[in-house]
Amino acid sequence: MTVPSEAAPITPQELAKYDGSDPSLPIYLAVKGTVFDVSAARDMYTPGSGYHVFAGKDASRALGKSSLDPADCVADYSGLNEEELQTLTKWEEHYRKKYPVVRRLVADE
Repeated sequence: MTVPSEAAPITPQELAKYDGSDPSLPIYLAVKGTVFDVSAARDMYTPGSGYHVFAGKDASRALGKSSLDPADCVADYSGLNEEELQTLTKWEEHYRKKYPVVRRLVADE
């Protein structure tokens, strides 16, 4: 699934607004710069739930490391070893199959 052409890119600062804290907004998370709408699984991503740590962030490093540590919820996955990179790729494939791609993450200006 590709990013819709009409979708504006989103910065990490903007993405943070979609962390499940505001029930009127969708819940987004990014993997390798691709932003997915995970609102269909809202109960898994809202504050207090197991995967809330990923909501509103690019969770690439954390997914590759199979980590729920907020410090690992960053876009930079360059330090992952081969096994962790494979894990990240599997997570990316999972999200692409299960959730709509809605935006592309770009650096803060």
